[in-house]
Amino acid sequence: MFMLWHLLASIGLTFMVVAATDAHATDVTRQRLADSSCSALRSAAAAIPGNGPMLLPSYPTLKQGDDATKALENVAFVYDNALAGIALTACGDSAQARRIADALLLAAAHDPSFKDGRLRNAYRSGGVDNGKVELPGYWQTRGNYWSQDPYQVGTATGNVAWAALLLLTIYDNTHDRRYLDAAVAQLHWIQAHTTGSAPPAYEGGLFGYDNAQRQQHWKATEHNIDVYAAATWASRDTQDATLAQQAKLASSFVYAMWDNTQHRFLVGTLDDGKTLSRDKSGLDAQVWPLLAFNPHPAEWNQVWTWVDTQHRSGDGYGYRRQPDGVWTEGTAQVAAAMQASGTPVPDALWQLLAAQNSGDGMLYATPQARISTDFAIGPTSTYADFFYYHYPHLGATAWTALAAKGWNPFTGGPITRTENTP
Repeated sequence: MFMLWHLLASIGLTFMVVAATDAHATDVTRQRLADSSCSALRSAAAAIPGNGPMLLPSYPTLKQGDDATKALENVAFVYDNALAGIALTACGDSAQARRIADALLLAAAHDPSFKDGRLRNAYRSGGVDNGKVELPGYWQTRGNYWSQDPYQVGTATGNVAWAALLLLTIYDNTHDRRYLDAAVAQLHWIQAHTTGSAPPAYEGGLFGYDNAQRQQHWKATEHNIDVYAAATWASRDTQDATLAQQAKLASSFVYAMWDNTQHRFLVGTLDDGKTLSRDKSGLDAQVWPLLAFNPHPAEWNQVWTWVDTQHRSGDGYGYRRQPDGVWTEGTAQVAAAMQASGTPVPDALWQLLAAQNSGDGMLYATPQARISTDFAIGPTSTYADFFYYHYPHLGATAWTALAAKGWNPFTGGPITRTENTP
């Protein structure tokens, strides 16, 4: 009997040692990933001299003169920059994060065509000269004309909400009222320009050139998550009842998108703003609610089965349903959401993210040459032309830093385990 007990005790001790060793290895991988991604973001910011307003290029290594990527050269997407600013804050460099926020303040105040305080989806990257944030574009030698991308000069609801999340993050760090007021102004812009009905929710935003912008009537679960998070945060800081109402409207739509038969979130509606989109699935729409809503219904935790069966790609995760490769940014989002769910992040997932290092700390958007999303960039697209490519990407690097640092961009603080409601 003594020998049997001794054997069982030895086995148990061995398991404990192995588990402790595995946990230590995971912690080491995660810490190295946090250090490298934070360092890459700091280096990207430091590469733009001075301490004035700036925006970072979303794809910093694109070759000049490459016709295939010309539309993305020196382009600073607002979403990527908002993420980068929040991640820099999580990395302990709020001064560089503030430079990005300051550029967004200028962009909203000095738009070349509109005086309603809107932000565009993208601007030209670099330092801001003479207080003017330039719109992206390039000279097209074939035809001799200035070329702009109709999505980049449009305004998507989710991007505006992410800008508000950055501005709220900076306000928390500085207590400078300008940033809070600017975040509220962006949320008011969303309310005034994108409110839709049947079902009530915030629509996609505006698409197109300045003289021909068109309203996007589709409603995205993802966008309404963003609005909910930003409006909830701003409402708490201002006691503005209209913001609380805005958060409630967005929240109601997200709750309505939960499919209790498949245990997943629908991505939203089709272009008519009414018909629910059931065929497609977006990874972000599945995992962001676990970060943004605390508490949330206990049944939402069942989404992990959908995520693993529909979005898994090797040790990582892809954007679309049955993905054709790993989406680095989304895999980092999964890592963050796992922490909110109290689920240990597998070391293999951290290792996969670390393997996307392009050499200078910036992570590739995908290890594949190209992955699909099943979505179109805009209404003028003739097919699902929204792809991610094997380029070092600001958004992928920022989300990885956030996940590795355990920082929740929707709340402006460390990721905490989400409480559940019946």
